[in-house]
Amino acid sequence: MEEELLIAFDSTQQALRAEMLLEYAEIEIDIFPTPKEITAGCAMSIQFYRNALEEVRVLVSEQNIEIRGIYAKAAHGDGYVEVEEKEGFDE
Repeated sequence: MEEELLIAFDSTQQALRAEMLLEYAEIEIDIFPTPKEITAGCAMSIQFYRNALEEVRVLVSEQNIEIRGIYAKAAHGDGYVEVEEKEGFDE
């Protein structure tokens, strides 16, 4: 089973914008409540499969979508770890 990742946002506006753009790009996503372990200004996150990570990273960078970060479930199953820092999107 493929790993699911989560994009967290600081604003609902950016989350809705990302949702629209990801759906337009035909990336399979689900809207997901932001887990309490992730401190973010928006209660809505977007879940997607790891195989789309590069495409998501490019879309976020090219479209200047402001995100808190991209997270995966921690290996021990408790909490989340950041897998892609938002500062790295400008490269």
